[in-house]
Amino acid sequence: MVEKKKKKKKKRPPRQEMPRQDPKERRMNFNEVALGFSEETAVIEASRCIGCPKPECIDGCPVFVDIPEFIKLVQEKKFVEASKKIKETNILPAICGRVCPQETQCEIVCVLSKIDKPVAIGRLERFVADYEAAAGEVEIPPKSEPKGKKVAVVGSGPAGLTVAGELAKMGYEVIIFEALHKPGGVLVYGIPEFRLPKAIVAREVDFVEKLGVELKTNFVVGRTVTVEEFFDQGYGAVFLGLGAGLPWFLNLPGINLVGIYSANEFLTRSNLMKAYLFPEYDTPLRVGKKAVVIGGGNVAMDSVRTALRLGAKETHIIYRRSRKEMPAREEEIENAEAEGVIFDFLVNPVEFLGDKEGRVCGMKLIRMELGEPDESGRRRPVPIEGSEFVYNCDTVVIAIGQGPNPLALSTMKDLKLNKWGYIVADIETCKTSMKGVFAGGDIVTGEATVIEAMGFGWRASIAIDKYFTTGEW
Repeated sequence: MVEKKKKKKKKRPPRQEMPRQDPKERRMNFNEVALGFSEETAVIEASRCIGCPKPECIDGCPVFVDIPEFIKLVQEKKFVEASKKIKETNILPAICGRVCPQETQCEIVCVLSKIDKPVAIGRLERFVADYEAAAGEVEIPPKSEPKGKKVAVVGSGPAGLTVAGELAKMGYEVIIFEALHKPGGVLVYGIPEFRLPKAIVAREVDFVEKLGVELKTNFVVGRTVTVEEFFDQGYGAVFLGLGAGLPWFLNLPGINLVGIYSANEFLTRSNLMKAYLFPEYDTPLRVGKKAVVIGGGNVAMDSVRTALRLGAKETHIIYRRSRKEMPAREEEIENAEAEGVIFDFLVNPVEFLGDKEGRVCGMKLIRMELGEPDESGRRRPVPIEGSEFVYNCDTVVIAIGQGPNPLALSTMKDLKLNKWGYIVADIETCKTSMKGVFAGGDIVTGEATVIEAMGFGWRASIAIDKYFTTGEW
């Protein structure tokens, strides 16, 4: 009896690396660090998808992109069609492909991750969105017949752009009201050029406008018009996508010294007001020889890498826990390390020190040790008594989080807020305590991700359409 030869399994290619600027070069410029996949690399990466009969990656996506189908189209080199497939539920793919933490969402549930590294879903998403734009083949999907109903969207961040775009596709008249002079919310004021080029944001916003959405900038809701007045003006529903833009400070001696910034101010000056192009743009932003950022999240990484590019000779992260507990994306921590950022773990400031002119010249730090886990699941930092020491620096950025800005909220007396000042809204329908008023994104959850905010906008569009159809609240 002749034995049959076993058919050799085709060897799966390894996960494809993202080409990046050389760290020595990129630390000197604000150009995008990640350079994107080539066509060949994208096809190789897409070929790693094993075509699960029950793909869990779709459920891992807050806007339920049909990931297996768009990856199949990449395998077939139908890149434009792949981008259109994504846009069926995600109108901002070029943004999501750059800044969303796929590693904790769609990629973490990729079946392939049980035996290998997961498919690089986010990188493929970025590739097809950029390919479609470069090919000049961006098409505006057909809209439904006009519904004759108006919706006001407050805030043009990822939640606001998503709900506006989805409602426009359904046939609603939608107007976005933005307080700043440029649309995009945190996408333009919070995320640096080297991570998310503003031309990409402008391109995605332009797509939303072409869907039929009108944008009004320099419009401060709560001052120019109140939410109640929107209803008097004929709007049938209002969506609040206000974000969380009020910076938190440390209540410590010396906090008002010159040279201490909130991350919000520091990044807004650099990103939105183009301080990195001074004097072409008249926004000076002084960064001394030794810049220190306090915090361990993505905003802290953005701030410290910005300080490096603005000319600081030495940049440090001060974090009260260890590297293991840092909430920033691993990719961003690795990028910062490669660029020369120094990480000082298990230390915390207790006082800021100033010179005779009132400028910060240092900090008094205390060493920490890790105790039992707290409500975040991370081990709680505990001060070590008598371990204080002086730490010299001449620029400090506080990146410990942000909260809700009370300006617009203070005019809505019937709007229920929680104890932290965020809007109380149903997670699935985005309904608030005020009839006809919906809310989503960071103003509901606190600081979260771009795609989570988009998920709110997507769900809100469905709920608003249902509200107009049934009249039920």
